[in-house]
Amino acid sequence: MHYPIIDPVILPLGGDFAIRWYGVSYLAGFAVVWWLGRLRAKTHPGNWQPEEISDLVFYGAMGAVLGGRIGYVLFYNFDQFLSDPVYLIQMWKGGMSFHGGLLGVIVGIWLFARKRSRRIIDVMDYLAPLCPVGLGFGRLANFINMELPGRVTDSPLGLIYPCSAVRDLNPMCIPADGWESVARHPSPLYQAFTEGLLLFVIVWFVSSKPRPAGLVAGTFLVGYGSFRMLTELFRSPDAHIGFIAFDWLTMGQLLSLPMFIAGILLIVWSRSSGQAQSA
Repeated sequence: MHYPIIDPVILPLGGDFAIRWYGVSYLAGFAVVWWLGRLRAKTHPGNWQPEEISDLVFYGAMGAVLGGRIGYVLFYNFDQFLSDPVYLIQMWKGGMSFHGGLLGVIVGIWLFARKRSRRIIDVMDYLAPLCPVGLGFGRLANFINMELPGRVTDSPLGLIYPCSAVRDLNPMCIPADGWESVARHPSPLYQAFTEGLLLFVIVWFVSSKPRPAGLVAGTFLVGYGSFRMLTELFRSPDAHIGFIAFDWLTMGQLLSLPMFIAGILLIVWSRSSGQAQSA
């Protein structure tokens, strides 16, 4: 089966500016997070007010976008940034790092918690079940943009990508309008399912009744770290980076390992510290 070509531009606005599926996907993700956050506030014991949800989504969105872009440039394309610093703000060219986005969201949560006089761990527990929604939309945007093609496979789930999408991975795929002769895993769809839908179901279920503070956030970190390390086995490493070590360890796995460890430690702490429960 061939990759379904989808024009990433919905409406050109002139020059490098346009309304793109990538941006619309992120906006849709933030909108659903806002809606679910308001829904969650109705049953949450933390007395969350509607205006707080709007503030939290704003801080989280700014952290995700700024941190995601800065993280991508620093973790995956630092050499290009050194040669062209303007590349940092050229977001229309694609490139967002979840791990950078996570650090940005944590900063946003800290700022929000200070403003609203809430414990940061309670805010993390509140937001954790909503995060997979944004991740899922982001991975769908990757698929539309023909980003993150997977490794070569004989699986019936494999897709044949156009040469323009795999040029860095397969220099022999020369014709600009041609197609590769092999199929690849559609890794963004795998990640949209695991990091998005499946992780959402798991963390939302865990948060559905009162839990020790930190348990919900820890579940999210462990879940994402596990799913990301697994799905990286089907995703081609960035051509300009390759494998970090052992001919199989990717940058995504390396960055996810501390998340997994931090999640385990947070769960252990939550179950032994006697902190007040949250939902």
